[in-house]
Amino acid sequence: MSEVKFSKEHEWITLEGDVATIGITKHATEMLGDIVFAELPEKGTNVEKDGTAGVVESTKAASDVYTPVSGEVVDTNQAIVDDPSKINEDPEGSAWFFKLKMKDQSEMDSLMNKEEYDKFAKESAS
Repeated sequence: MSEVKFSKEHEWITLEGDVATIGITKHATEMLGDIVFAELPEKGTNVEKDGTAGVVESTKAASDVYTPVSGEVVDTNQAIVDDPSKINEDPEGSAWFFKLKMKDQSEMDSLMNKEEYDKFAKESAS
C-alpha cells in the first residue's frame, strides 16, 4: 500500500496500482462528533477532483465528502452505510468510503503527507 495522503477537506487517500481508496480523517470525525448517516456515490459514477462524492451526517452537522482526485467509483463500503458509527471507530482504516479507478495519478502530488496534514489540521482547529 502506498503512503497515505490528505486533502484540505479532511479526506485521506491511499493508492494501490491505479485504484485509490478514500475516507475521512480522524480529525474530521472529531469535529463532526457521532456520525449517524453516510451516503456514498454509486459504483460506475465518474467524479472530478475536489467534487462532492457523498455526505456524512452527525449529531452536530451534515458535511459533504469530497474526492481529492478524479476517477470512476469502482467500490463502496456498504458496511458504513449500514452502521455509520463504524466511521467514528476506525475512520482511517476499515471505515473507508469508496474506491476509485484514478484518471490522473499526478493529482496525488497536490495532496499533503501525514506531517503536513497534522500541522494543517492543528492550525485549522485553532
